[in-house]
Amino acid sequence: MALRIKDIQSPVANEMAEFEKKFRQSMKSNVMLLDKIMAYIVKRKGKQMRPLFVFLSAATTGTVSEASYRGASLIELLHTATLVHDDVVDDSTYRRGFFSVNALWKNKIAVLVGDFLLSRGMLLSIDNEDFDLLKLVSEAIREMSEGELLQMEKAKKLDITEEVYYEVIRQKTASLIKACCAVGAASTGADPTTVQTMGEFGEKVGMAFQIKDDLFDYGTQEIGKPLGIDIREKKMTLPLIHALNQATSSEKKNIKHIIKKHSENTKKVNEVIDFVKEKQGISYATDVMNTYHSDAIQMLKTFPDSPARQSLEQLVQFTIERTK
Repeated sequence: MALRIKDIQSPVANEMAEFEKKFRQSMKSNVMLLDKIMAYIVKRKGKQMRPLFVFLSAATTGTVSEASYRGASLIELLHTATLVHDDVVDDSTYRRGFFSVNALWKNKIAVLVGDFLLSRGMLLSIDNEDFDLLKLVSEAIREMSEGELLQMEKAKKLDITEEVYYEVIRQKTASLIKACCAVGAASTGADPTTVQTMGEFGEKVGMAFQIKDDLFDYGTQEIGKPLGIDIREKKMTLPLIHALNQATSSEKKNIKHIIKKHSENTKKVNEVIDFVKEKQGISYATDVMNTYHSDAIQMLKTFPDSPARQSLEQLVQFTIERTK
């Protein structure tokens, strides 16, 4: 039977419901336009995976406290700010099937909204002296920015090696899940070793999560992401990198030419997808993802068994079994 987020949430269901109220409150503003935009952002939230990682990590390592709620809010505020800014940078019109903030209110307002969210997150921590939590999340935001820039730098030449790819996804995706788990542990007053272990667990989950995302591009099943979108955007992901490593120099030249010059041509994009499948890029990336998954589970088993730990195990499983 497929895992459902609702079932996974059960050990911290009350905390998640309480978080909803606290998070909405943290986004309130006296400026009518800003309040309207905040209400719009809250309404289109996704599965709430990040707060769930925070609360399950807290419950696995100690007791959920007010600091846990503030930590989860801090992560959501700062992450939402980066998404709003990303949509401006990418000139995106949609996010999760809804119009993006910049599409409805233009770029200038979207940038200011992102700035507002960043300041709310920082003040929430500073006002409550949660400096350890702020440090953990600020480090993740720095890494996310660096990862994005590293990917942009390498994208022009299409020369991303497997090692560089791992560094990009560690910074862009895994750093935030690492922060969620470390913040959860730190919010309970756990010792530095426990916080570090929880963070490393989160990083491995994040690596598996991103590789799963990259596999969606090859149409392994019916998914919410358009087929071949990474190829169209000239993104070098693990299945493609591995396939190119197995190719002859003429095959490499041809595939790179397609990506550089014909990425809008559906027939040509399908040619790249077929090439990746033929060179075992899908199975290779799946094996790497499963290794990160098993490493994460082994780290989790160093903590005492509990309903929260079991739910964290299920959440890790969910990240590699999800269909979108």
